[in-house]
Amino acid sequence: MALTCGDPAGLGPELIAAVLHGENSRALGDLVVIGPESWLRELPAGVEKIAVGAADFVATAGAPDEAGARVALAAMERAAAGCVEGRWAGVVTGPVSKAQLAKVGYTFPGQTEFFAARWGGEPVMGFVGERLRVVLATWHVPLSEVPNKLSPQSLERAVAAAASLAVGARGKLQTPPSGAGSLARVGLAPMAEGPASHVAGATHTLARIAVCGLNPHAGEGGLLGAEERDLLNPTLARLGARFPGLVPECLPGDTVFARALRGEFDAVVALYHDQGLAPLKAVDFDTAVNVTLGLPFVRTSPDHGTAFGLAGKGREGRTGGASPRSTANALALARDLIRERNRT
Repeated sequence: MALTCGDPAGLGPELIAAVLHGENSRALGDLVVIGPESWLRELPAGVEKIAVGAADFVATAGAPDEAGARVALAAMERAAAGCVEGRWAGVVTGPVSKAQLAKVGYTFPGQTEFFAARWGGEPVMGFVGERLRVVLATWHVPLSEVPNKLSPQSLERAVAAAASLAVGARGKLQTPPSGAGSLARVGLAPMAEGPASHVAGATHTLARIAVCGLNPHAGEGGLLGAEERDLLNPTLARLGARFPGLVPECLPGDTVFARALRGEFDAVVALYHDQGLAPLKAVDFDTAVNVTLGLPFVRTSPDHGTAFGLAGKGREGRTGGASPRSTANALALARDLIRERNRT
């Protein structure tokens, strides 16, 4: 699989280097790391490397610029093309700056949409943490546009993705893992399709899935907003035939995650970005992994941004004051997903 550098001036390259230097040589054999030549020279000798960008490019930690954005984009393009060419089965992406990328002609709101454009498919953004599993029905859109982006189709895709997060790759229902290294053993089942999708004898419908309401108190029967009453709840009721474990109506977003942490649900569908990521990052900030579902190739990434303010300021064994565990988990989960896809 390919591993991209992300923005060279951000914290991502430091975290990647920390993880790779901690890996044994056998674990590096399946990796091809893509990034600027000056950074690649700092990585272990046992990992394959592909340089992109100008040979004399050197990033300054914490000082992003357009040259670095071009390097980040070149790494993404090379990784995407390598999968299409059959060279790699998936990609782990380092964090990028959308604002910097926009300055060099990048037109996508995030990496999720970029890889969907390069590979095809209908992406769904999911997150695997040690305590929560979360899927987003919408993600990189302004809050004011969220109601118009919600549809029966987008909600159905999100529920199907939540089922694949909650059901292990061999059909065994899995509860959120508790150990620091356990993300490596979390398999994802293929996206559920049709009325009776099965995985090795067990169905996606075993998953206990909750969906957040859009409005306070999930609309309070229409008193605080009509979206639940008119669109969301009827869609969930219809999907109950495919997913009997799905709660048949939206639940208030201010309590559903606490209930998931107590073990009532295997995955939660949030309707917009911060509704899902605020609770996830509150409990799984250092360990959660972003998983793009619905694409022909595996794509994972650490669940944090470029953190330019921390780049180059490592201390006390925590690179830039940040933990490399999310990066390590993104690599481990990508390996697991690729193995499971190869079995099917």
